[in-house]
Amino acid sequence: MATLELKGVEKFFGKTQVIHDMNLSVDDGELVVFVGPSGCGKSTLLRMIAGLETLSQGEIHIDGQRVDYQPPSNRGIAMVFQSYALYPHKDVRGNLGFSLKHDKVEKNEIERRVNIAADILGLQDMMTRKPRELSGGQRQRVAIGRAIVREPKVFLFDEPLSNLDAALRVHMRVEILKLHQRLKNTMIYVTHDQVEAMTLADRIVVFRAGRVEQIGTPLELYRTPANRFVAGFIGSPAMNFLEVDCLNGQILLDQRVVCQSSQNNGKLTLGARPEHLQVDENGAFQGTVQVFEHLGGEAFVHLTLTSGQPMVAKLDGEHLFRPGDSCTLGIAPEKCHLFDADDLRISQ
Repeated sequence: MATLELKGVEKFFGKTQVIHDMNLSVDDGELVVFVGPSGCGKSTLLRMIAGLETLSQGEIHIDGQRVDYQPPSNRGIAMVFQSYALYPHKDVRGNLGFSLKHDKVEKNEIERRVNIAADILGLQDMMTRKPRELSGGQRQRVAIGRAIVREPKVFLFDEPLSNLDAALRVHMRVEILKLHQRLKNTMIYVTHDQVEAMTLADRIVVFRAGRVEQIGTPLELYRTPANRFVAGFIGSPAMNFLEVDCLNGQILLDQRVVCQSSQNNGKLTLGARPEHLQVDENGAFQGTVQVFEHLGGEAFVHLTLTSGQPMVAKLDGEHLFRPGDSCTLGIAPEKCHLFDADDLRISQ
């Protein structure tokens, strides 16, 4: 296990800067998830940590030692890629042990490490199979096992589940979490899927355009997003954003009071998570149902409010609506989020 520290890391491709003054500390044994939309720089930063991309500026330290000038093989890292990158002509045992054989590790030590990885990942019954004989989830487990046998200081995962179907992604997500709990290694995990980030991370780093928008635990980002971007990115379905008026400390929508504010007057943006809305005839949100999705235990109601603004509510499955129905929703004041003209969070 090891700590990881980035100091003033920057990256240019030609004249285009893709990573801006990145400073980050990862604790020993911590699982940190980099999350953000495509093109935000998260995978580029991971490749810089791995040594697959050079730094334009800054330093990278692993376990207290500067490593940004060292080749990948000397950094004490192991990386799991989006593509499984298995050798098709080698069986599972051969794939697991290949890197160790290449590094001239003794045969008995290779066998010991391979067997440990196989036990951890449940691969013992398929050690003689070739990759073509494995399912997508099994191939990904072999790819993870290939990283485990290296006994790295830091594990790096670059969107490892993106090629799997939805059900298998959920299963493998749980397996990776179990793996971290068992190995207690430092792990950096890159994904664009905020559900993966919320379920896996000790801390989440939210990226946008090569910059960090916020760092925090999943609950910190969910409950107190620093700005509108983070608020909209974390949570599924995404947070509703409504233009509202602030008058003498009261937040008004269609002349109805939604909550109170520390601000006095002006235009603000109100954030309301779909799961925090509830049917309430005295609520502040009045609208007409456009689409109703019933999923059994829960339902999604898509409304157009009287103000003309759209809203989505996540309700329990006992509610039934049809397009064209009127619907009035309410929200507890403490569940409201307010953002100023610069999209920064306002303390209520």
